[in-house]
Amino acid sequence: MGDPVSSIRNLGPASVAQFARAGIHDAETLRALGADAAYTRLIAAGTRPHFIGYYALVMGLQGRPWNDCQGAEKAALRERFDAIRAAATRTPAGDLPPDLVVFLRDHGLAPRDG
Repeated sequence: MGDPVSSIRNLGPASVAQFARAGIHDAETLRALGADAAYTRLIAAGTRPHFIGYYALVMGLQGRPWNDCQGAEKAALRERFDAIRAAATRTPAGDLPPDLVVFLRDHGLAPRDG
């Protein structure tokens, strides 16, 4: 095993635990995946998406403090984050059990595709 995830700037104990739940146990793996793929794994493993956590990860992988993100760079990261979150949390109705789809529709909560 290589360097711990916590060796990356901005990533403390809470982040380490989240990455471990997502199967990412060292800094080398995290760097190889990159921010977008790693954050997608976090969401898939149950971490609630949060923009500050995402851009702190991006900044950390660049060796920068989390609060260094501003202006146009922050706006561009927000677009990336929103796309990651939308893709990671989308569940096509065809992937749900039929009885759950019926229940959701009966209660005005019909799942949306795409």
